[in-house]
Amino acid sequence: QVQLVESGGGLVQPGGSLRLSCAASGFTFSMYPMYWYRQAPGKEREFVGSIVSTGVSTAYLDSVKGRFTISRDNAKNMLYLQLNSLKPEDTAVYYCQSKIVIGTNAPMDYWGKGTLVTVSS
Repeated sequence: QVQLVESGGGLVQPGGSLRLSCAASGFTFSMYPMYWYRQAPGKEREFVGSIVSTGVSTAYLDSVKGRFTISRDNAKNMLYLQLNSLKPEDTAVYYCQSKIVIGTNAPMDYWGKGTLVTVSS
């Protein structure tokens, strides 16, 4: 079955860095674009960034451009999000996501359970 498992979250001071990982299994990872979302306390989930299947193109939420970097390793079925220059407003649960076709089924959204990033002094 499809599994997306995030890791790497934690408590970091403002200006610090973290690297989030998402381990994918149960589907042909290299065929699909992948996405990072986040949900801050009391707020709706929002798009953070995306990467195409080959990894050659990425897109980002305006407020994280220049600070966050998405990458992937298709040989390892891994998705990454490098978070630099972190701000308190980056505090959120971060999720990886993709819309995946399994067998003859219609495409479905799959989400990981998330990893918590807390930015605080």
